[in-house]
Amino acid sequence: MFGLSTIAAVSTVSSLSGAISRVLVRLGGLAGATVIALAITAPASAQDRRQNTPGEFDYYVLSLSWSPSFCEAASERGSSGRSQQAQCGERPFSFVVHGLWPQYEHGFPEYCQRPSPRLDRNVMTSMLDVMPAPGLIFNEWDKHGTCSGLSGRAYFETIRKARAVVKIPADYLDLSDPKTVAPAEVEDAFIKANPGLGNAAIAVTCDNTRLSEVRICMSKDLQFRDCEEIDRRACRRDKVLMPPVRGG
Repeated sequence: MFGLSTIAAVSTVSSLSGAISRVLVRLGGLAGATVIALAITAPASAQDRRQNTPGEFDYYVLSLSWSPSFCEAASERGSSGRSQQAQCGERPFSFVVHGLWPQYEHGFPEYCQRPSPRLDRNVMTSMLDVMPAPGLIFNEWDKHGTCSGLSGRAYFETIRKARAVVKIPADYLDLSDPKTVAPAEVEDAFIKANPGLGNAAIAVTCDNTRLSEVRICMSKDLQFRDCEEIDRRACRRDKVLMPPVRGG
């Protein structure tokens, strides 16, 4: 049996619910939808306060692309643009820099200035030894560099410094034949070659058959650091193919 106080409380809640419903009806469809939308989006406001604000992020991801996989995939798609021609010519590229991406603990900023400040062409050409495609360099500046809070020159100097921090395992410097590997094997090789790098700070990505990238998380001062969100997106295949370096 319910006591009188319980019945009264239920009655009060029921009356309040009915009053709220009548207010929403009076507000009309559009106003009601606005109230509901505000209620839904409110929990995300903590991240949205700095969304795409240049310089306001938590860490970097250095993305190293296995160039032979990129070139094979581009060939299969029939892509023959300038970026593909620059990267997939006769030069024997192995791991190249895809980008250095500002990240939040959950999610990431992008295109933080529209239009983006013009990137000096001399800066672009100075990066072609580690990012061997002009289109890639310009795109990385527009999409990611503008979120760093740095000038174009300073951003690409930071990319070069980040790349210099990471030592590529010897087995992947001059791969002359196709190699089938486990993603965990590649991670272990990078961890062994880079003291201080842990399993939670690196992720290997893949397409259906090939190793695509090695992504390494770094603090703003370019120290290795854990990044659970990036680690969760790692390749889950047992084995992937690493095509050989061109000319190998």
